[in-house]
Amino acid sequence: MSGALFVIGTGPGNPEQMTPEALAAVEAATDFFGYGPYLDRLQLRDDQLRHASDNREELDRAGAALSMAADGAKVCVVSGGDPGVFAMAAAVCEAIENGPAAWRAVDLTILPGITAMLAVAARAGAPLGHDFCAISLSDNLKPWNIIENRLELAAKAGFVIALYNPISRARPWQLGEAFKLLREHLPATTPVIFGRAAGRPDERIAVEQLSQADASMADMATCVIIGSAETRIVARPGRLDLVYTPRFMAGATR
Repeated sequence: MSGALFVIGTGPGNPEQMTPEALAAVEAATDFFGYGPYLDRLQLRDDQLRHASDNREELDRAGAALSMAADGAKVCVVSGGDPGVFAMAAAVCEAIENGPAAWRAVDLTILPGITAMLAVAARAGAPLGHDFCAISLSDNLKPWNIIENRLELAAKAGFVIALYNPISRARPWQLGEAFKLLREHLPATTPVIFGRAAGRPDERIAVEQLSQADASMADMATCVIIGSAETRIVARPGRLDLVYTPRFMAGATR
């Protein structure tokens, strides 16, 4: 007997930024697996059960959810943002690949959500208006030298760069090192957007030039967007400056 497994994202944290598809999955499910603060964002009924776990227990969480779904339950695995961007969808797929055959028979639905870089970009203007990439600064799952190489190549290629997991108590130095590296390849005036808790009551959006960007302006709830050499700042007296990357680059055919 196979049940159903939904993998959803709650969006950046504002309930209004959670998709109708994800809300429908929450309504249908009986059991919910996820990091505790993400589960706290849901308004669950008394008959719906929470199975909270630590943020670093992704594979164990995925396996427990798949086992329950394989036994016939309707299960929801919950991430923040979009579940496919540095979140639980990849862990669920990995668990299915390496787990028992019964897990492959589970009715799996992965639903897209609004990820942090999209929420921060919308608050700041349109910094992702041209080519961009997303890089996690966490070296828990990949070596730091790979992160450095990707940052350098992305900057040289002219990508706007969205940085996830920029800093934490256990990783206090990576963001400062990233800024140091990027200053070697980008203009000092390159805009850097610090977007903390976009869409939530404690939201904080700040724009600095790369030369002045400081790691102390970020925490784990911050997504940092670093512009390319093409990214511009439009001053708006009395309002947050607009940051955007033009859709057309020099030499392009309109």
